[in-house]
Amino acid sequence: MTKIGYARVSTVDQDFEIQQQRLHAEGCQIIRAEKVSGASREGRSELATVIEFLREGDELVVTRLDRLGRDTRDVLNIVHECEQRGAFVTVLDPHVSTRGEIGQVMLTVLGMVAQMERRFIKDRQREGIANAKVAGVYKGGKARLDYEMIRSLHREGIGPSAIAKAAKCSRMQVYRIITEY
Repeated sequence: MTKIGYARVSTVDQDFEIQQQRLHAEGCQIIRAEKVSGASREGRSELATVIEFLREGDELVVTRLDRLGRDTRDVLNIVHECEQRGAFVTVLDPHVSTRGEIGQVMLTVLGMVAQMERRFIKDRQREGIANAKVAGVYKGGKARLDYEMIRSLHREGIGPSAIAKAAKCSRMQVYRIITEY
């Protein structure tokens, strides 16, 4: 039986060191970590690797359920995939494990709470933006992509796949920017 830890933070400026230390203290022999949103499983390659690596009797350990995901369906799907591999999931805070029957129920409830919390965060964010706009101090989010570079590469005849690689984004984003232009 191998204990495998999974740590996640949502943005690149956050640090997952505390999670990693806690997972190590819990006896995790392997710890995988990534900086990506927990809103969905898209782009969470480390989580995919962990799930793929799980074997019969292994344990996936996370510090809190929201590190596994913020969408109830995603969390339940992850737990289900782990169980299909003969492994189980343990959340450290609050301590819940899928080893027992009650653990399944608790994880479902906690997953619903995490999803609700995500909705509250989004509501507070929208409210804050609306207040900032009224006060005249809202400047919008920082542009994550260089639209002009993408358009320029497109004008030069470079294909969407190559542009996406150069801009470090998806082809779909390239298509959207090109069609907006």
